[in-house]
Amino acid sequence: MEDKISYKDLEEYEHLFSLAPSFVLKRMAKRNSNVVQKFQSRIEDHLNKLNDEQKNKLHIMLNSDVDYLQDLLAEAYTKTGLKQYKILADPKNKKFIEVNLNELKKLV
Repeated sequence: MEDKISYKDLEEYEHLFSLAPSFVLKRMAKRNSNVVQKFQSRIEDHLNKLNDEQKNKLHIMLNSDVDYLQDLLAEAYTKTGLKQYKILADPKNKKFIEVNLNELKKLV
């Protein structure tokens, strides 16, 4: 069993990364918004539908180093050109990712 997630794991959920328009995501990241809290009920509903493999990948992601995750997001941006990946990969947005990962850990 893998102990790290890969681009292939992100690719499976690419549609989720593009839900928020890039200009909205950029604004939320700049403000370090707690997106998980704002969409808590929808996230909880989605979490309840995860299978065991998906739960395992989520656990790995939640316990991954943010720098590693941002490197992975940068790789995803290079492969897809999706602006949301570029925004999330920006080191200036590390705090935004940390805030939301910590909030997601509370839900899990």
